[in-house]
Amino acid sequence: MKKTIFKGGAMLAPVPPVLVSCGNETEKNIFTVAWTGTMCTSPPVTYIAVRPSRHSYRMIRETGEFVINLVPESLTAVCDTCGVKSGRDIDKFNAFGLHPAKGQSVQAPLIEECPVNIE
Repeated sequence: MKKTIFKGGAMLAPVPPVLVSCGNETEKNIFTVAWTGTMCTSPPVTYIAVRPSRHSYRMIRETGEFVINLVPESLTAVCDTCGVKSGRDIDKFNAFGLHPAKGQSVQAPLIEECPVNIE
């Protein structure tokens, strides 16, 4: 079999899309991320990939915090829509009937409707 070498890209797809919440009590946002995962378990380290042009990028740079919210099947359409609507234009918590919840470790809000929140 001949070896094929691929350029960098989304070759490890599919990965589950998640909703990432960021900000604080005065300014918050939700956006969809499909590039996330675990880097290490001890100490626990995770990652997300966010373009600098995205609305939430500045909030995350300023606070150093975000929450990865795993999406239940009932929020599949919301997860998709949060990926194409900008927080510059709408309050996604209000627009999609989601509720911010206080976390234990970060100021960034959790999404109450998501069963798993990784701070």
